[in-house]
Amino acid sequence: MRSFRAAFAVAILFGFGSSAQLLSAQGLEYVKANYTKYEYRVAMRDGKRLFTSLYVPKDQSKKYPILLNRTPYSVAPYGADLYKTDIAPNAILAKDGYIVVYQDVRGRNWSEGDFINMTPHKAKKAGPQDVDESTDTYDTIDWLVKNIPNNNGRVATWGISYPGFYTAAGMIDAHPAHKLASPQAPITDWFTGDDFHHNGALYLPHAFNFLAVFGQPRPEPTYQKRDPYDHKTPDGYKFFLDMGPLYNANERYLKNNVAFWTDITKHPNYDEFWQSRNIRPHLKNIQPEVLTIGGWFDAENLYGALQVFKNVEKQGFAKSNRIVMGPWYHGEWSRGEGKQLGDIPFNAKTTEWYQTNVEAPHFKHVLKDGPDPKLAKATVFESGSNVWRHYETWPPKGATAKQLYFHGNGKLSFEAPKEGRDAYDEYPSDPSKPVPVVPQIANRMTREHMVMDQRHASTRPDVLTYVSDVLEEDLVVAGNVAPNIYFSTTGSDADVVVKLIDVFPNDFPNPEPNPTGVQMGAYQMMVRGDVFRARFRESYSTPKPFTPGKVEKVGWNLPDVNHCFRRGHRIMVQVQSSWFPLVDRNPQKFVPNIYEARESDFQKANHRVWRGGENASFVGIEVLPPSLN
Repeated sequence: MRSFRAAFAVAILFGFGSSAQLLSAQGLEYVKANYTKYEYRVAMRDGKRLFTSLYVPKDQSKKYPILLNRTPYSVAPYGADLYKTDIAPNAILAKDGYIVVYQDVRGRNWSEGDFINMTPHKAKKAGPQDVDESTDTYDTIDWLVKNIPNNNGRVATWGISYPGFYTAAGMIDAHPAHKLASPQAPITDWFTGDDFHHNGALYLPHAFNFLAVFGQPRPEPTYQKRDPYDHKTPDGYKFFLDMGPLYNANERYLKNNVAFWTDITKHPNYDEFWQSRNIRPHLKNIQPEVLTIGGWFDAENLYGALQVFKNVEKQGFAKSNRIVMGPWYHGEWSRGEGKQLGDIPFNAKTTEWYQTNVEAPHFKHVLKDGPDPKLAKATVFESGSNVWRHYETWPPKGATAKQLYFHGNGKLSFEAPKEGRDAYDEYPSDPSKPVPVVPQIANRMTREHMVMDQRHASTRPDVLTYVSDVLEEDLVVAGNVAPNIYFSTTGSDADVVVKLIDVFPNDFPNPEPNPTGVQMGAYQMMVRGDVFRARFRESYSTPKPFTPGKVEKVGWNLPDVNHCFRRGHRIMVQVQSSWFPLVDRNPQKFVPNIYEARESDFQKANHRVWRGGENASFVGIEVLPPSLN
């Protein structure tokens, strides 16, 4: 086989190409000294062959479990003499000895077949031509345990982000040798909460930047290296605003060469196209042990990690179902230190703690009969107090549902308002001047926006801000965050963005050293924020326009949190109707398909948030009593 050094640059778009030295790096010298690499084309039941790279321990005096990673991002480097510099989920596992396997999924890179994004699962299969990621995983494991010498008959699958989806899909109808599955930041649903859409609204730079590269056609197996998209400017706010309506993405830039972008534009609602790609209903009767990993501040697939755990928990599993949630950005538990994100410190190297105390010992216990680390059902980091918590349910039992009500003069309180049903706050929304998601210049979705200071937004007239009194005691919010916004508009469509924010005391100390010059006094740390495209307030499948002036409830669930608002801090909630360029602009005039909206459809509107009587808007949270935290 010819030798190539091509790396698949689209991985950088999903955060897997950091030039920083990995915390858990092994290094090329170690891998080559201790492992021998082999390459195979493994036949699936329909005859298609998937390119598969194996790293086998040189010490053949004992049998080893198999670790399998299936990826659309390339198993590079290709060629039996060219090695990865790091293998396995972490260095501890690599040094403990496993057969480590990487596979190009069907239709990607050097594997045969046709690639389908988020391959729909086929619950009923009529014959060998009915294939999906469950069958491809089964067939791969079957081949590995029958053909690779010195394996002990036990297999674990793992993967982060898109490979996390393949892990989740592959544990359905699992092979008997498939003992452990670890979906990490898995994609579950590209319309309701993962990556490209949040509650029907398009995450514009993330979808555009990724698909402009990953979505290019691959007419035949290839090692082709793809470069990140060149915006010709670092200013994403200006680039995407100058793009204008979304139809211009194809007209000016993609030129109809990216099939999945075109598919997105043809399916603006939650129809069969998206529903068939929702893996959640199929996560039932799972036979392998499940260890789901996610990051509380993962801008891409926080939703997916929580959804995999909750749906396996609800729909049935044979052995165990556990979740670990750390204070991490996307994939940081595999390659970073996890001690800080942006301006927010976590006071410990959380990645090292996780790899040492959770991932490595649990894999060894399941696959090698090592000591049982006795993991809790939910091992979750509590930001704010910066401690790990261990619960036997998630959300934890004993939490009390409370409501943060909006009051006049920008007050936020657990007390219901005494004002009548006609009380409201009003703000303008102009699609030509959308609220920036971050004050910095960036042409991508930033990691740091998940915890970023919101002072740039709280002074704007198109953002409503509500803030509590100073807390006299710590307040731990663990679980669901549920806005219930009573809303009206002068237009016929709108987005609603809600942010839950931790306001630091005015005298909060600055970091030392302080290279960025950040002022932490009165810092407004976003704990959780998300958007809801309000045309979907009754159904994701059937959008509905607003009647101008009519008050309607817009309610939804933000991804869970586990955060301690410390004594002396305050709680803030912000409401706005644009978050640009993170979220595409809503025209504010109802059109059947926003991807086909024209310049004339974009209009200014005034929105009202109602806050009295039966129209009392609030954000629902789950609060732990002091004895449980």
